[in-house]
Amino acid sequence: MAEVRPLKLSGLEPLIITPDSNFINVGERTNVAGSRKFLRLIKEEKFDEALDVAREQVEGGAQIIDINMDDGLIDGKEAMVKFLNLVVAEPDIARVPIMIDSSKWEIIEAGLQVVQGKCVVNSISLKEGEEEFIEHAKKIRRYGAAVIVMAFDEVGQADNYQRRIEIAERSYKILTEKVSFPPEDIIFDLNIFPVGTGMDEHRKNAIDFIEGTRWVKENLPHCSVSGGVSNVSFSFRGNNPVREAMHSVFLYHAIKAGMNMGIVNPGMLEVYDEIPKDLLEHVEDVILDRRDDATERLLDFAENVVETKKEGKAVLEWREKPLQDRITHALVKGIDAFIVEDVEQARLEAERPLEVIEGPLMIGMNVVGDLFGSGKMFLPQVVKSARVMKKAVAYLLPYIEADKSSKRQSAGKVLMATVKGDVHDIGKNIVSVVLGCNNYEIIDLGVMVPPEKIIETAKKENVDAIGLSGLITPSLDEMVFLAKEMQRQDFKVPLLIGGATTSKAHTAVKIDPQYHNAVVHVNDASRAVTVVGDLLKSASKDAYISNLKSDYEKFRENFTKRKKVKSFLSIQEARDNKFKIDWKSSEITKPKQLGIQVIEDFELNKLVEYIDWSPFFRSWDLHGRYPNILEDEKVGEQAKSLYADAQQLLKRILDEKLLKAKAVFGLFEANTINTDDIEVTSENGKFIFRTLRQQLKKHGDQANFALADFVAPKESGIQDYVGSFCVTTGFGTAEIAAEFEKNHDDYNSIMIKALADRLAEAFAEYLHKEVRTNYWGYALEEKLSNEELIKEAYKGIRPAPGYPACPDHLEKLTIWDLLKVEEKIGVKLTESLAMWPAASVSGYYFANPEARYFGLGKIKEDQVKDYAGRKGIELKKAKKWLNPNIAD
Repeated sequence: MAEVRPLKLSGLEPLIITPDSNFINVGERTNVAGSRKFLRLIKEEKFDEALDVAREQVEGGAQIIDINMDDGLIDGKEAMVKFLNLVVAEPDIARVPIMIDSSKWEIIEAGLQVVQGKCVVNSISLKEGEEEFIEHAKKIRRYGAAVIVMAFDEVGQADNYQRRIEIAERSYKILTEKVSFPPEDIIFDLNIFPVGTGMDEHRKNAIDFIEGTRWVKENLPHCSVSGGVSNVSFSFRGNNPVREAMHSVFLYHAIKAGMNMGIVNPGMLEVYDEIPKDLLEHVEDVILDRRDDATERLLDFAENVVETKKEGKAVLEWREKPLQDRITHALVKGIDAFIVEDVEQARLEAERPLEVIEGPLMIGMNVVGDLFGSGKMFLPQVVKSARVMKKAVAYLLPYIEADKSSKRQSAGKVLMATVKGDVHDIGKNIVSVVLGCNNYEIIDLGVMVPPEKIIETAKKENVDAIGLSGLITPSLDEMVFLAKEMQRQDFKVPLLIGGATTSKAHTAVKIDPQYHNAVVHVNDASRAVTVVGDLLKSASKDAYISNLKSDYEKFRENFTKRKKVKSFLSIQEARDNKFKIDWKSSEITKPKQLGIQVIEDFELNKLVEYIDWSPFFRSWDLHGRYPNILEDEKVGEQAKSLYADAQQLLKRILDEKLLKAKAVFGLFEANTINTDDIEVTSENGKFIFRTLRQQLKKHGDQANFALADFVAPKESGIQDYVGSFCVTTGFGTAEIAAEFEKNHDDYNSIMIKALADRLAEAFAEYLHKEVRTNYWGYALEEKLSNEELIKEAYKGIRPAPGYPACPDHLEKLTIWDLLKVEEKIGVKLTESLAMWPAASVSGYYFANPEARYFGLGKIKEDQVKDYAGRKGIELKKAKKWLNPNIAD
């Protein structure tokens, strides 16, 4: 009989895991990345309430609790020690084993020093190589803990069967042979990834995990296998019966293969034998990858259905409800498949077609508004609701126009525009949709709208409010100018300000004083309806506007009072305190290929793995870091649904080649001249990049940085090099977005722009990697994961004009002249120097190992004058472009 060496863990009570044990469930609500509530409690130092979260998990059946304190705004080490010390004093919690979870070794070790019993460390991997892996494993063994080993090595995460077993086998041999780690104390996490996304490379995610588990249990004696089960089903968010079935099917096969522990929400599990046979067949086809069309069949089967346990079959249950309930359900769930037939029934029952909008449709949209206002619906869902509403209204319009007695009463007329020179409109479009859902009539003038057009249209249409959007810093000046012009022309309507570069501070200090009527900063789309409602309701608007003006006046006063008196150096003193590199010993690599190169039609498939998804969710007003946001307590389900929709459209983009990716980049001989300028030599002649230097007086021996510090001075006699680039994935975006809008589909119109932006950033990341490892070749051995690329763990930097280190957008003109960007790839600059298409990224490449990102901060007028002189432009023009950085 084979030897049995069980995994023995303990809190105050032992937990012995043998081959005959039932599945061990790990609770992760005490993980700041898995629970927004727990994160808030830890941030607010409400540790007693945080203990209640742990207690609820144990009472709910968790046999191990995972504790993680990894958050940028928390002292993770201190929080981990404090919380564990409190846990051990609570017998009803401390009776179960603890899983110390962190990506930082210092936090893990601090936890190991205070936890009682035998715990589990989550986790270690070969990501940073064998030396660190062995060092950490030895310490874990000395502390007497078990360990989770992630299927991750120096190349990256294991994402197929072969990589899973290779990494597991290598890790097992190192641990058992070099560290003498007890094999029963090794737990492998073989990476559970989603299936049913529509992408071929994801088809085998589940079966590869299952078969990898089987191989591990058969070939690596005594170890355990764990994982986070909910990951497998996130493509089907919104259809809990399908998700529950997927979890049960996955666990059924994974447990049979040897998986004996993991993170599972018991409330999201169906009994395997009670899954309806037709649903079971479709789900198993996907989980086990039994057919080429398995995903499409399950998607079709799952569409608009719920599972009814009594009948044991999937039915369109909601279609059997009364008409108003069906319309409301369709609007809340964003289902447009039956809306025309329901609206037609409502039209036939109504005296006038307009009554359908003012009655059933608005009743449904009011439910959407209430759910959104109470935080039970999120922006992506509201935009889907708008798609259904628009389809319904479009169907009714011919009937309304034929009925001369019909005249729809709107809640108000709002003009929306992205200001002159700016091309970004995702946020503006979301606000327009949200307001439109609430019966406001929207006049959207689009992007790059000159002030005279805004003024003219506002008068002609007699609008009730004007909303301005902008992303780049020059847009702020456009908003100030428009406020002055509205005051000069004696406008009375409220002015709404929004966009990434805007803020309450800028609105209160710079814009509000210029316009005597209401000016209000709208920091996210969820506030738009409330703000506009307060501004336009006759009963309360005067008091609201008065309070708003008073609030902004107080803000200005406090802003002035709390402004710290900062010490600045003169520009010469700052240059004397420049960042100094020892150029004689500095590492300088000549690029393999100098000159300009063009990529005409890049294959978008190659960019998918380089996408940073966190900003994608932020653009939809869902806040959190990917992939943790997918499990977030509040927005996780909606984030998963949004991500699944994004994957579906992304697949279409890739399959149908809807977008075109182009790039131009160049590597050139370069040297610093006159301390702050970089002279670049290309086949087209000499060009000069003008850089700006920090002037704030620093503490101790800290330097005052300028980008020019990272390039060898000409007088050193050392030849150095720089690069510059422009990439775009935006060609085709506007046309596709317009087509979606034509079909009343704002949701996908916004989605295509958001995905184009993500692909552009991914292209910039990909090209920079290729430059480092290939075209320039100064980092030939680099092997970084996408997570590490996002964290900028590479050697060298790629700053961009308009960003903290070089905030002057005027420098884009030099890049465009140097690379001939518009001639070679068609990307243009607007008069405010925004790039068109909007999904474009440009910047510089610096290779020096000591190059780093920094913020310029505030600068003094002596540097502004110096800069204007070096560029050969009027001081007035320099001040315009550098205004946000000029110290008062």
